Amino acid sequence: MNEGSQNRGSKTPRPAGRRSVARLFAVQALYEIEFGGGVPEAVIADFRAKRQTEEIDGAQMREADADWFTEIVRGVSRQQTEIDEVIRAAMPRADAIDRMESILRYALRCATYEVMARIDVPAATVIDEYLGIVRAFFGPREIKLANGVIDAVARRLRPGEFAAQQNG
Repeated sequence: MNEGSQNRGSKTPRPAGRRSVARLFAVQALYEIEFGGGVPEAVIADFRAKRQTEEIDGAQMREADADWFTEIVRGVSRQQTEIDEVIRAAMPRADAIDRMESILRYALRCATYEVMARIDVPAATVIDEYLGIVRAFFGPREIKLANGVIDAVARRLRPGEFAAQQNG
């Protein structure tokens, strides 16, 4: 994950940045909404009250950026139909989004939302951040799929960012 999660020159990993933690929690919250029957505002309120910091796999996470978390959860919930259409257009099979693991589906939805709505965040950062989340839960096949889908979404919605990379 790009924003504070890696220290490329050191063997000691740095803890995830506040936005990175918010992204992970947003994926988890959206899963909870779907399978726990929660509503976005209730899950957001629970997060703000109880889960702004959390221990995962024995490591204390940094405090999450609560505003970032809230924006992603609300945005994905509000625009899920549009987001899913963008994802379907980037996938080899249009029905694949409905058949994939839920955590993978929500990582793709969150990444797509950020590419669509947060043009202030470079597409490369969005790709890197969500691939980090996918790596935490899945193996090479799903990582490759996520990379291909998020990259295709980003190239379609923000072609100028990629043209600059090719020319520079």
